Amino acid sequence: MPVIANLNGEEVDLAEGTTVADVVARVCVSDRGVAVAVDREVVPRSDWGRVRVSEGARIEVVTAAAGG
Repeated sequence: MPVIANLNGEEVDLAEGTTVADVVARVCVSDRGVAVAVDREVVPRSDWGRVRVSEGARIEVVTAAAGG
């Protein structure tokens, strides 16, 4: 059964058991410079593979950008 979540403002269907690491792999080419919050709580990188996305979760994936 799919899990419906909000990813960076867009509703997405995710497989049951999807982790934060799976979400990052889905939206980023590399996980360098990436930060993730689920329901407004930052998820430490060391927990990405353990934190599962629940129904209705609000996930924000942001990347650092260099420039000047």
